[in-house]
Amino acid sequence: MPQPASDLHRLVEEFRALPADDDRRRAIVAELGTDDTAVQAAPFLASVVADPHEYDLARVEAATILRLWPPSDPVTARTVARALLAALDDLDEDLVRQYAVHALGSYADDPAVHKTLAAAVLDSGTGDDGEDVLVRYNALAALEEAGPSDARADVLRALAQDPELGRSAARVLTAWGRAPDDPA
Repeated sequence: MPQPASDLHRLVEEFRALPADDDRRRAIVAELGTDDTAVQAAPFLASVVADPHEYDLARVEAATILRLWPPSDPVTARTVARALLAALDDLDEDLVRQYAVHALGSYADDPAVHKTLAAAVLDSGTGDDGEDVLVRYNALAALEEAGPSDARADVLRALAQDPELGRSAARVLTAWGRAPDDPA
C-alpha cells in the first residue's frame, strides 16, 4: 500500500533532520522501497543517490529502489537517470558506483545512459583494488536486465572478446538469440 503523501513528507523531513552518517537515513530510504511509494518518492531518491555528501548506504539503497521501481513518467525517469549518472562520477564511493551503474539498466533506452553503460562495460582498465571490474560486471548486469536491442547487442559483441567478461557477454547474447560473432 502506498505511503500517503503526508507520510512521505514526514519521512523526507525526518531524513533531512538526521546527521549525515546516521544509519536511520538508510532505513528511511528503505521504507520508501515499495512499488507505489518508490514511484512517488523518485525525485527524493534521485537527490539522495546523486549527492556525493550523502550517507553512502542511503545512496546504495536509493539506487536499488530506483532500479527495481523506475518511474514511468518520462520526465521523472530522465531526472532519475541523470542522478544515477552523476553517482558514477563519485570515484570515492565504489559501492555507490556499482549499484548506480546496475540501476541504469532500467533506463538503458536513454541514449546518454546507453553510452555510459557501453563505456563502463568496455573499460578494461583496472584499478589496483579491482573495484573497476565490479563496476564493469554491474554494467553488464544492467545491459542484460535492459534486454535485447541492436545497440546493446553490438556492445556485448565487442565485449565478447574481453578476457574478463567475454564469456558472460557471449552467454547473454546467446540467451537473447543472437550469436556473439554475428554482426547482424
